[in-house]
Amino acid sequence: MQERTRRAEKMADLIRQELSELLEHKLKDPRVGFVTITGVELSGDLRVARVSVSILGDEEQRKQSLKGLAAAKNFLRYQLAQRLRLRHTPAVEFQLDRTLESEEQIEELLRRVREES
Repeated sequence: MQERTRRAEKMADLIRQELSELLEHKLKDPRVGFVTITGVELSGDLRVARVSVSILGDEEQRKQSLKGLAAAKNFLRYQLAQRLRLRHTPAVEFQLDRTLESEEQIEELLRRVREES
């Protein structure tokens, strides 16, 4: 079981690296702004890769970038298949990573508490 977990972690890291490269150099969709891949989580059967992304900009820019990424997922999957040569290339699903936003909100709240004290 641990071998499968290790393999999934290696594969997720490899997918993250390749997708980062593809987003930076191959994806030409003008809707996709400055996107950073923060993580990749593979399903248990390794058929689906859930890609967490952080997107710079306001809420509208994030929505447009997510639409662009969703439109490009088949292209990206094909490119991954060409680069990785896997028997089954996982389907790619993008989700917005709001961790950075949450951290900023917490920092702001802590700053306010310190000022009030």
